[in-house]
Amino acid sequence: MGTQETIRLLAANAFAERVGDTGLRTAQIDALGAEGARVHADLTARRGAGGLPFYDLPFDRGGLAASLAAAHRARETGDTLLVLGIGGSALGTTAVQRALNPGTHNLLAAPLRAGMRLFVCDNVDPEGFGEVLDLLEPGRTVVNVISKSGGTAETLAQFLAVRRWLVDALGPAGARRRIVVTTDPTRGYLRRVAQAEGLAALDVPPGVGGRFSVFTPVGLFPLAAVGVDVEALLDGACSLDAVSSLPGLWDNPAYLFAAIHVAFLRQGRNVHVLMPYSDGLRDVADWFRQLWAESLGKRRALDGTEVCVGPTPVKALGTTDQHSQVQLYVEGPQDKVITFVEVENLRRDIDLRADVPGGAEVEYLEGKTLGALLRAEKRATEAALTRAGRPNLTIRLPRISAHAVGQLLHLLQIATVFAGGLLGIDPLDQPGVELGKELTFGLLGRPGYEARAREVELLSTPDPRLTVPHL
Repeated sequence: MGTQETIRLLAANAFAERVGDTGLRTAQIDALGAEGARVHADLTARRGAGGLPFYDLPFDRGGLAASLAAAHRARETGDTLLVLGIGGSALGTTAVQRALNPGTHNLLAAPLRAGMRLFVCDNVDPEGFGEVLDLLEPGRTVVNVISKSGGTAETLAQFLAVRRWLVDALGPAGARRRIVVTTDPTRGYLRRVAQAEGLAALDVPPGVGGRFSVFTPVGLFPLAAVGVDVEALLDGACSLDAVSSLPGLWDNPAYLFAAIHVAFLRQGRNVHVLMPYSDGLRDVADWFRQLWAESLGKRRALDGTEVCVGPTPVKALGTTDQHSQVQLYVEGPQDKVITFVEVENLRRDIDLRADVPGGAEVEYLEGKTLGALLRAEKRATEAALTRAGRPNLTIRLPRISAHAVGQLLHLLQIATVFAGGLLGIDPLDQPGVELGKELTFGLLGRPGYEARAREVELLSTPDPRLTVPHL
């Protein structure tokens, strides 16, 4: 990896030498070596056999070519892209778009705005969803409907509403020209609809779950449409492959990140905070929250025993959450590990001039910049946590670029599956989510799920003894 574009993991503040007895001993990581070697061998073998396709997505330029072609057609059709999806079908796109385009992207007019405007609808609250449709114009909008299974209830409900919105304004033919489906290559309702109606369709590679799909057309198509350099994003992830394939815990930043968090989890530190000091990276914490929680929160181990294991990921933003969460982190329960994400070279900065009356309260800011204040705030928070014996780490990006963001996302994906191996669980399934889906199907009357509806009715019947009559 090129030194100018390499992210770094700074882990000293997780260890006893810095934070005292609350920190890890280096011997604890060394003791995980044999366990880590077993997990590494398993991941390497499964990757070689095609069982972990997310690893090689950055090298698969077929998905890139299809996404770029679809993005070109979308930009010729309209100036606004509406993404319908939930979970991994939405969070990766939102995170990367916010990192690499200005926060004011949708407010800018072409040519100041790179690519299309982007709206991502990841909920079925009719108020919020309706507000988005009220804002958009069907004749200027392309709709990307994303569901790997092709049967996600929330996404299909959104699709039904938006399809009617388009048809009412443009007619059936006009609506079909403005819908792009991203789903399983051969199966599922959305694939059948795309084939029956001649809709443009992109493939989610088999074996790639939603939370690992940002480097597939799930993320690549909308990101390319809104002007992100998706080839550089993939190049960044590719550049991480050599170091993230190393077996040693101390040599592989993804493995070390996972090992530190698993070691702390076994000591009762089950709250894992990701705190970027960057507005651009704030939604990466949202994306990571799903990745870490849905992958590692499991009732059963691989051998079937009940373990009920898993960390609770929390998102925070520096400096904003120094004034809402850091008090808890510094003085509250010793159950947290905080990971900062910082940027060495900001894309812009703003000079400060203390040319108003005020004395010492503002004079120290004279000649400084907002960037200098941001960096000082991060270092001060880091030092306060360390002094209080609160373990913390830092992931440092040289700059916010498509290359560096690609590295960051891929590092966290690999760390997740490695942590799953150390915990002895399957990080790729989500049986708890599936149960909720089945119960929803039952309540809405989907054939075959009648028993699930009865379960919900039994569990949700009010108990008059436990009902407060007047509030």
